[in-house]
Amino acid sequence: MAIQQADKLLKKHKDLHCAKVLKAIGLQRTGKQDEAFSLAQEVATLEPTDDNSLQALTILYREMHHPELVTKLYEAAVKKVPLSEEYHSHLFMAYARVGEYKKMQQAGMALYKIVPKNPYYFWSVMSLVMQAISAQDEKLAQTMFLPLAERMVEKMVKEEKIEAEAEVQLYFMILERLGKCVEALDVVRGPLGEKLTSELRSRENKCMMMYQRLQLWPECNALSYKLLLKNPDDWQFYLSYFDSLFHLMDKSWSQPEEGEHCVEGPVQTTVAEAVKFVVDRMEEQDKKESRPLRGPYLACLELIHRLRQRGCPDEKELGDPLELMVQFFGKFGDKPCCITDLKIYLHLLPPEQRSQFKNHLGELVPLGEAGEDGFGFPGDTKALQRHLCVCQLSRALGLQHALDTEGKLRLITELKAHYHYGLQFGKSCLKTELQFSDMYCLMAAHVYIDLWTETGDENMLWQSLGVLEEGLSFSPSNAQFKLLLLLLFCRLGAFQPVVDLYSSLDAKHVQHDTIGYLLTRYAGSLGQFAAASQSCNFSLRFFHSNQKDTSEYIIQAYKYGAFEKIPEFIAFRTRLNQSLHFAQVRTERMLLDLYTEADVTLSLEESVKAMGVCPEEDDIPWDNMRDNRDLTVLVSWDPKDRELTEEHRRLSLEEESVWLKVRSLTLRLLASLALLGHAPSPRNSDKTNENGISVKSSTLQTLLSQLDQTLETAAQITEKQTQYPFLGPPSSRLATALSSGSCHCQASALQLSLTLRELETTGLDDSSELQTQICNAFKSSVAQLQEMLSRCKGEVLEMKDGRLTTRPSLLETLVFFVETVCVLLWVASYSASVLRPLKSSLQKKKKKKKDSSTAMPVVLCGFQEWTGSLQGVVTQALDHVKGQEASLTALKLAALTLEEGYSQTQEECGFTRAAMDKVQSSYLGSLQELGDLLRKRADLLKSLKI
Repeated sequence: MAIQQADKLLKKHKDLHCAKVLKAIGLQRTGKQDEAFSLAQEVATLEPTDDNSLQALTILYREMHHPELVTKLYEAAVKKVPLSEEYHSHLFMAYARVGEYKKMQQAGMALYKIVPKNPYYFWSVMSLVMQAISAQDEKLAQTMFLPLAERMVEKMVKEEKIEAEAEVQLYFMILERLGKCVEALDVVRGPLGEKLTSELRSRENKCMMMYQRLQLWPECNALSYKLLLKNPDDWQFYLSYFDSLFHLMDKSWSQPEEGEHCVEGPVQTTVAEAVKFVVDRMEEQDKKESRPLRGPYLACLELIHRLRQRGCPDEKELGDPLELMVQFFGKFGDKPCCITDLKIYLHLLPPEQRSQFKNHLGELVPLGEAGEDGFGFPGDTKALQRHLCVCQLSRALGLQHALDTEGKLRLITELKAHYHYGLQFGKSCLKTELQFSDMYCLMAAHVYIDLWTETGDENMLWQSLGVLEEGLSFSPSNAQFKLLLLLLFCRLGAFQPVVDLYSSLDAKHVQHDTIGYLLTRYAGSLGQFAAASQSCNFSLRFFHSNQKDTSEYIIQAYKYGAFEKIPEFIAFRTRLNQSLHFAQVRTERMLLDLYTEADVTLSLEESVKAMGVCPEEDDIPWDNMRDNRDLTVLVSWDPKDRELTEEHRRLSLEEESVWLKVRSLTLRLLASLALLGHAPSPRNSDKTNENGISVKSSTLQTLLSQLDQTLETAAQITEKQTQYPFLGPPSSRLATALSSGSCHCQASALQLSLTLRELETTGLDDSSELQTQICNAFKSSVAQLQEMLSRCKGEVLEMKDGRLTTRPSLLETLVFFVETVCVLLWVASYSASVLRPLKSSLQKKKKKKKDSSTAMPVVLCGFQEWTGSLQGVVTQALDHVKGQEASLTALKLAALTLEEGYSQTQEECGFTRAAMDKVQSSYLGSLQELGDLLRKRADLLKSLKI
């Protein structure tokens, strides 16, 4: 409709610029990119100066991801209307979008000359700072850009023209970056510092930062002391107080004979003073009528921890950690933060005191009379929270892990009883609110997982799923239930239920990068290609909009003078561009499209061109790769020895990077194969082909040798067999890829395309050795494929003695088999394109000589045998998939007797059954998609003739 309206207007007024641009926006939004662009360019070349056309063109260019064209628009407008404040500021913002810092500096000063307002002047100063930050040469930043920015601000300070807090912030930032900490301190302490009012304790925080950088520990100590007297709950100042105290002790700092200790007031230099200070703060809290603050009590535990590290005997004066923690629990046990506060300090308890500690806490929990099942229940939500905290602490102390199987099953019964009892307190809760007793349910699931990992009894895993499904039915917004369900379903190889779970989490913005890996790691590997494609799009949409959005944040920061935030936004954008997850999703998405679509809807060559994959270029920032995954997103109360370590993180990143390298090289090799394409005659085979794009054989050779090296590294990594904590990072697909044999089979198939290229150059007559080599490669690829298929044999889901067992690894191996079939098919298709012209020229020669007795060259017979054998293997695979589908459909889960021994109620059995049904239907969906893809590939194989 918008396009129609614009057309009506244009019939009456041919030269109405704005109508043309609005029509172009309409065209762009209906997917007619080229028409929209040429219409916009028509208007842009006329250099319009009316505001409506300029604004509309800005919107269009931003949507088309061409922000650099906006700068040209406003440059022209400013030339025509040189005194317009509005156009000048639009030009500045247009430069800001594309990061042209030098031009921003000039535009800011030009604006200030027309309209001498402070913000414009400081825009120019900030642009100098940005030139310093983005300069490749650190020396240039320190000797030219920053000193110039400093002089510009000093000029305003001397003329007493500084008006706003933002201007003082910027001055501080410049001095800090120049390393002029003393001058920066003077600014904050002086009259200019009085303008720093927008944040609480902004001046004090900046002073503290400078004291720490200058290692002025007396000032640091005195300031922390002074601030803690005012606010004894401010944790960061306790940390700086302790840090400075121990620095002063290490340096044996002594107070001067006369005068003040330091500008900030009295300094404390001994452990005795610190102990007294902390104890005084605690006593002060004890005397208070109102609710006490947590800070002083935690500071006491922190001080004990630090004194122990230093082997200092004074810790005794602070009291016994066990008693202090019991005291803390008495005061704050009904707060959910109690567990996170105390968990950090549990290491202060010796192992022999752990049970005693739990019993002491148990005495502080008011529970009712024990019923028939032997459990007493809390009377209100505060008592419930206390009891829950004791359970969480006993898990964090390792007491739950130490129980035997019977003990764990009894614990689960208790947790479930408390969970069901606690539901009565949340009857009036909204759907979006969590139930008070949710954490009991989550912990029961964790104990089931412990039993499964220890005993290998898969029944425990089904029970865990059942418990979580039940929890979700009462608390549909509980993200932790969803995350754990997501993880368990993925471990079981069932991707179907996961897509809905993830979308119900409603992940926002940066969460697509931090938790997206939970989804995309399993997306392609479980055979649900349509869902995998959708889940990659979730993440990619965020990464692509990040570019556009961040420049808008930067512009807002200039408008409102939030200069400190501008470098942060730029660092944020860089961090996302260098994200490991971004690179993985981009690569997987392209491979997924090739495996499912190439040569089905478009040819491989067209698909590669549409994606814009360039084999020669590697656009992944390997050296600056950032691992932005949040590996602690799942709540865990495990003891320290079972938690995720830094070493785990490092190994996981290494493993994921190598897997990404394998996938990225595979993608580039497939692109090379497509663009080797139907090459012209041998004489100019390394020049461009008829499409103007071609790839040299040398590129293919280079990529193949890189792949070989990467696979060697991969083999070394998988030999380590790193085991991550269950709630830690999922292991990559590397081990399955290598053990299935798919990587080596694909690599040797791609190597074969190079040998065929050689044959094309040599011709059929002088290449008997080469032909034999090719025929051997044909045979070996079929043998490798056959072996891969044998690794896929077995039941994915089967019932044995009334138990349900899964083998999801068979599904992953089958996916690799299907990918390898696709690669072999493309190599076969390339082989046919090479052999066809050779065969036809041979037949022409035969006709000339009228000689029909000469034998067919070996390679042509070998090719026909090869395609026949490949068809055979694919048919076997299809039969296998059909068989799997049939046995899955025949599996009647309703007949499964869920054992009474696990004290499951009828209702709980229902939830467990529902989870089993989801897994069964997901497996069926995966097999159907894999079967469909194999059928398409089998049809293509049949049509391959030379």
